[in-house]
Amino acid sequence: MTQAPTPAPGPAAPPSQPEAKPTIAFDEFAKVDLRVARVLSCEPHPSADRLWKLHVDDGSGSPRQICAGIRQFYAPEQLVGQRIIIVANLQPRKIRGEDSNGMLLAASDAPKGAPEGERRVVVLTTLSDMPPGSIVS
Repeated sequence: MTQAPTPAPGPAAPPSQPEAKPTIAFDEFAKVDLRVARVLSCEPHPSADRLWKLHVDDGSGSPRQICAGIRQFYAPEQLVGQRIIIVANLQPRKIRGEDSNGMLLAASDAPKGAPEGERRVVVLTTLSDMPPGSIVS
């Protein structure tokens, strides 16, 4: 009996696309307050290897602290001074003992949990200089 030859490997499968989230009404989306914020400082979260503690100027007159899981993708010097986009009206929460008062927005080319080195994360910034607190719509 002869064995069938092993087929040659085909092209690699395309990266998996994130599952689409449910459609929401415009009124729901309109509740999200997106703002420009300038990163004032960036330091390691004391009890989470993947988090940075960012202090940002959101135009309100007092700095806001945001914890962001982008530590493996950015060094502090790449973030400080940048104008980023934040969700300003997200309910505050404690993340491993630190207050997080908002969320920065970032794009990713693979879902969370993808193998190391197979995922890029890019923080959303403004193309032109916009003052902190500017409304994103």
